[in-house]
Amino acid sequence: MAALTDIGVLITRAPGICGGRPHIAQTGVSVRRVAGWYKLGRSPEEIADQYGHISLAQVYAAIAYYHANRDTIDEELRNEEAEYDRLSEWIPSSK
Repeated sequence: MAALTDIGVLITRAPGICGGRPHIAQTGVSVRRVAGWYKLGRSPEEIADQYGHISLAQVYAAIAYYHANRDTIDEELRNEEAEYDRLSEWIPSSK
């Protein structure tokens, strides 16, 4: 019989990883990043394939964490987008 995985250990926080935000354990992949891809319409399989070093179970754990904490993570994603837009104004256009 295969070993069972406690899904509670798939998402963690550590001060020096992802700015202390929730991330997939033993990786530098944040829940926020997975949620961003997921909200853009990427399937969990596509997300796992894109990173290559995270499993489908880890992606689903990140998505579950996102849904359980949707308001907070959506606010973080909005803030990240606003910061990107603000910084983009400083970059000269190549047109």
